[in-house]
Amino acid sequence: MRLFGIRDYRHLFGAQVIALFGTGLTTVALGLLAYDLAGPRAGAVLSTALTIKMVMYVAIAPLAAAYVDRLPRRTFLFLLDAIRGAVVLALPLVTEVWHIYVLIGLLQAASAAFTPTFQAVIPDIVTDEAAYTRALSASQVASTMESLLSPVLAAVALTFMSFDRLFLGTSAGFLLSAALVLSTRIPDARPSGRTKAWDKASAGIRTFLRTPRLRGVMALNLVVAAAGSIVVVNTVNHVRDELGGTQSDVAWMLAASGTGTLLAALALPRVLDRVTARTVMTTGAAVLAGSTVAAVTLTTTDLLTWTGTAIVWSVIGVGMALVITPTGKVLRASVARNAIPEAFAAQFSLSHLAWLITYPIAGWLGSSAGFTLTWSVLAVLAGTGAIGALLLWPRHDGRGTPTGPTAPTRHTPIPDRSALTKAA
Repeated sequence: MRLFGIRDYRHLFGAQVIALFGTGLTTVALGLLAYDLAGPRAGAVLSTALTIKMVMYVAIAPLAAAYVDRLPRRTFLFLLDAIRGAVVLALPLVTEVWHIYVLIGLLQAASAAFTPTFQAVIPDIVTDEAAYTRALSASQVASTMESLLSPVLAAVALTFMSFDRLFLGTSAGFLLSAALVLSTRIPDARPSGRTKAWDKASAGIRTFLRTPRLRGVMALNLVVAAAGSIVVVNTVNHVRDELGGTQSDVAWMLAASGTGTLLAALALPRVLDRVTARTVMTTGAAVLAGSTVAAVTLTTTDLLTWTGTAIVWSVIGVGMALVITPTGKVLRASVARNAIPEAFAAQFSLSHLAWLITYPIAGWLGSSAGFTLTWSVLAVLAGTGAIGALLLWPRHDGRGTPTGPTAPTRHTPIPDRSALTKAA
């Protein structure tokens, strides 16, 4: 089946891509806005905004999953896009730093509800197993392309316009995303059978805690966050202060990591047809743990060069793709179909909880103690997560990671979740 021959998926994917680039460009413009308002304190303002983002992602996603089966999902996704468009439109009008915090809280709350709902919709639209695997990869590629191209696009746009005009453009992008969502035929969620909101909100997390393979995924989240924080948080200071680079050089170094992720994500669908997700994901964890050690080595040897940094950043990108891309497939096969939204929402929250731990380490410790100590701490966390994943995810657990021509198709009834848990 040709993935992009599915009209509804094609429109939803377009909505996702546009919203992703809107978020990326907003992040660049927000940095300029923070500097305009706070000057030397811009870094502190951005750190606080990033913390607000993570808190919203951890708290809101399970609540969104709790109520999503009570709302028409197409209308829900449309409203979330409209809210994000309105918030971005208001950002250039702020005059106080606290205004940024309030608006970023609203923006990220909408994003936290949008992402797991969007992910849970895909299995209901893409019903072929092979096409679904490629849909997961396409989503990863879209996220990668956003991180790769957003800084470059922002740099080009800012040569022709001020950053407040950039906000106007991204707001229009969110509204276009909303229009694409309205053009799809998204089926409503199947009732989960739970009536209490807290019971539904915590159901996905409880499933993670009692399912061995999903506990392994939780450990892998820590590996991704530990290695990824080095790139996301420390690239600016590393390139500008240690390598003596420019703002443009920062963008290109981020692109090196994005290129590694992109190439790995493109190759993974065929690999996952032959190799279990556990093998791919734990290999990715080993790659990430090793790359954090390599990053520490950069700071203590003569390898601290442009080439050395670009290689390590690219390897981190590859490792992140190896862990992240198969995750949706594992989640989908670990729960009953009507519990898929809860599982995706739980993963969304738990993965961002890991980032909430590692972001302050990379940022605050990096500023006060230097990169050698900071990256050593993150390397220890990455190694701990990698070992934990191997111990928590049983080696012969093949559920959720079908391979070969005898793999069950999407039309195969999924066993009761309790039975899956016992089998794991």
